[in-house]
Amino acid sequence: MLSLVIIASLLALASGKPCDTEVSNSELYLSLNKNLLRSLETQEGLPNPSVHLALRLSNYHNLAKESEHLNRLKNNLHNDIQSSLSNSQPVTGLLALYTLALKSSCYDLNTITFTGSEKNETLLTHLKMQMEDEKQHIAFSHRPLTNYYQYSLGVLALCTSGIKVNNHVSSKLIKAVELEHFKHGDTESIDIYAMAGMALQCVKDAGFHVQNAAELDTALSKIKQKLLAARRADGHIGNEFSTGLAVQALIAMGSQVAECAASMEAMRTDARSNTYHNPMGISQILPALQQKSYLAVKSKGCLNEDDTLVLEPIDPVVVLPSESTLTVMVDVVASSGAAVVYSVDAPKGSSLLEALELLKGKNVGFTFEKESSLWGPFLSAVNGEQARQSDRRYWHLSSDGTALSQGVNDFKIEVAQKITIKNTSH
Repeated sequence: MLSLVIIASLLALASGKPCDTEVSNSELYLSLNKNLLRSLETQEGLPNPSVHLALRLSNYHNLAKESEHLNRLKNNLHNDIQSSLSNSQPVTGLLALYTLALKSSCYDLNTITFTGSEKNETLLTHLKMQMEDEKQHIAFSHRPLTNYYQYSLGVLALCTSGIKVNNHVSSKLIKAVELEHFKHGDTESIDIYAMAGMALQCVKDAGFHVQNAAELDTALSKIKQKLLAARRADGHIGNEFSTGLAVQALIAMGSQVAECAASMEAMRTDARSNTYHNPMGISQILPALQQKSYLAVKSKGCLNEDDTLVLEPIDPVVVLPSESTLTVMVDVVASSGAAVVYSVDAPKGSSLLEALELLKGKNVGFTFEKESSLWGPFLSAVNGEQARQSDRRYWHLSSDGTALSQGVNDFKIEVAQKITIKNTSH
């Protein structure tokens, strides 16, 4: 009889919360939460709505600091989005993340407005208009005005805000899943599959796509298969920086512990080894580690919240410059295929961005320009040649033939290597 009780208890645990874990890792999650809070004090550029979203979905809160960050979002980020809208620039993804961040703070979205075409409209109205532009672009060009990641974010933000997502909007996303259009360059994008999975799961849960429920179920099944097929032997899904969103998607789609345990452990191992020092990276894994997804925003309440998270003062860390240098070869491949190779000696442990700055300072003909993003700076022009998102081009970075999974400010030079910077089409 005792053995039956034990077996029943184990089965209850296994069939409980999707992607649950038996081991308590609250101290690790608390540490990640504090790192995100500290990033608010040191962040450069615009406030990050993804960081705010993760803080609000967490089990631990410092409500005063979260409130301060919300105000910065409503001022600085809001003004930046308004500027883009005034210049007729597509901002679907940023508008969607802004919506999710505000919703996670239980803010009345109907009080947030933007001016467009000499008329004031609410945030959600502008997001719906952006999605309409995206949908029309897909109809004529077979791809969104921005990309399917931002399109998915738009669907998710509207859905979690209680706005009906029209069938023709969700159908475009379902069709893209069917045709396997979720690529970054020649490689399938786990990030896009994950975001599309959360968006379509929200659509299904809300009962919006009722005309053809079978095709929605087929798309969700395919997304889940893609995510699980991309899981590596070490548990990562895609790579270290796509695993967080992938696990969120699996959680949203109801995956059980057996499907997520290895990926959860991979993220915990990465977190303990400080792989996720970029706030954007932490903001995507923290909800997943706490067995939540962005779908939780839909039912998020803001009453009687924990407010016990306190940041202890920390001693500033002084990083002494490395005495050893490493030779970095930099191979720049233009869109024409013409290549130029440079060489620079960079201190060990310096970032790729710092190495490129050193190379630029040598006045050997190498120049570059950078732009900011939520993940940090990225290269926009090299040797005078642009690689614009609007032209479906970007600078693809690789080290000794392996594509970089981190940005120029996060990738560290630890060994002598060859960096290839190639103007590539999406």
